[in-house]
Amino acid sequence: MGKSVSCKIEENEKYVRERLKDCDDVIVRPMLLGEKKKVRCFVVYIEVAVSNMMLEDSVIGKLVNHMWEMPSGQIREFVKDNGMGISDVQPLDTMEAVFSAMLAGNAVFFLDGYNKAIKISSKGYPNLSVSESTREKVLRGSKEGFTDAVKTNSALVRKRIRDTRMKVKQKTLGERSQTVVQLLYMEDLVRPGLVEEIERRLDSFVIDGVLDSGILEQMTESSWLSPFPQFQTTERPDKCAAEILNGRILLLCDHSPVGLLLPAVFNDFLQVSEDYYNRFAIVSLQRLIRYGAVLLTLLFSGTYLAVTNFHTQVLPTNLILSFSEARQGVPFPGLLEVLLMELAFETIREAGVRMPGPLGGTIGIVGGLIIGQAAVTANLVSPIVVVVVAVTALSSLAIPTDEFSAPFRLLKFGFVILGGTMGVFGMLLGLYLVLSHLAGLKSFGIPYLSPFAAQNKKGYIGEKDSMIRFPLPFLTRRPLYARNGQEVRLKKGEKEEKHVYR
Repeated sequence: MGKSVSCKIEENEKYVRERLKDCDDVIVRPMLLGEKKKVRCFVVYIEVAVSNMMLEDSVIGKLVNHMWEMPSGQIREFVKDNGMGISDVQPLDTMEAVFSAMLAGNAVFFLDGYNKAIKISSKGYPNLSVSESTREKVLRGSKEGFTDAVKTNSALVRKRIRDTRMKVKQKTLGERSQTVVQLLYMEDLVRPGLVEEIERRLDSFVIDGVLDSGILEQMTESSWLSPFPQFQTTERPDKCAAEILNGRILLLCDHSPVGLLLPAVFNDFLQVSEDYYNRFAIVSLQRLIRYGAVLLTLLFSGTYLAVTNFHTQVLPTNLILSFSEARQGVPFPGLLEVLLMELAFETIREAGVRMPGPLGGTIGIVGGLIIGQAAVTANLVSPIVVVVVAVTALSSLAIPTDEFSAPFRLLKFGFVILGGTMGVFGMLLGLYLVLSHLAGLKSFGIPYLSPFAAQNKKGYIGEKDSMIRFPLPFLTRRPLYARNGQEVRLKKGEKEEKHVYR
């Protein structure tokens, strides 16, 4: 249980000062209360997290001001009777709870003769305010994005789902970081046992610090050898709200603006929140482009090598002659040529991401245009290879999320080697291995290739919201994530007649 808060103020102050030795960022402020200034007390807080102005303006600050001229014998009774009923204060029984509250950015008030400390809620540590998401740009829909404060993020979701059936479970992870983690879900929609399963995985490890949601993702995923993500990441509260209403769980981590949605399947990563705000025809076209981008990222470079090295008979004669003429004088074989160009682009991509904002675009222009053109002019690579690599690169950028494009950018090197050494048979072998892996992969019990495979729910038609998005009035059922008996999310009945103008 740890050391309890003592009635004697001297013991409490001595213990607090010993624990906070050489912590110069923490303030311990003793005070004397009462009309004769005989009642001792002190406040302990982190200097930056809790300002003097906050203490003066808080409810407990007003209580302290009221107690300056109060008779000494009435102060303790006043605190017991009135102090505990205030919304922004909380009694603490142990010193461990005291330090946990203080290190979380709150102030803690100690009073002589009172065997409890009082936590004074504050604004906490400095954080970025709510701003637009930088990773997920949309033309239509909310512009709000998550911040680094977990309670702000959960409030942004709560603002969109004003239902008491949406539950928020809070845990603390990290032996030294004491990071707050929250699970958000709809009590009546989430599958039975799913919340308990993610809680079990979160409790299955002990770690010094959890500094980002990415650590939680890696520590809790079941198939850690798979390059494909089993959590969907997002910075958009509107998308999180929509997915919670589908029966999924949102995992939020303090200090991270990225939320984790689970379960997550292949189809989820190729959808964006904007898909449900626009008309079905244009959305369906955009989704087909994304699926095509996945195939091009994975197969285009390898297919080029397979066809040009082993299966030239499938190409028109004029195209073969054009390829042959373009490769005149190139000193490298086709396989090495493509590998070097793909590695060069990945290097340019990494340099552009890590460079400061204005320089990132410059790096892309310099690397993609000037260096590419110079390599062609110097006859180091053929123009057709530059085109192939550029198409592959553009396709990878068309995939909505970076964590989902990453496995395809990684696997394309394997397909390049297979296509360059074994031709179309190597490509088919690689495709068979990838599809076999995806077919056996599950995310919290949900098949990864849903809704295209392994449909086990009677009446479930997931293809209405997959590659083609049907008109919104036809999307009456929730995805596979929702529990049995809660599949229907849209009903058309008498209510709609009330809004028809004749």
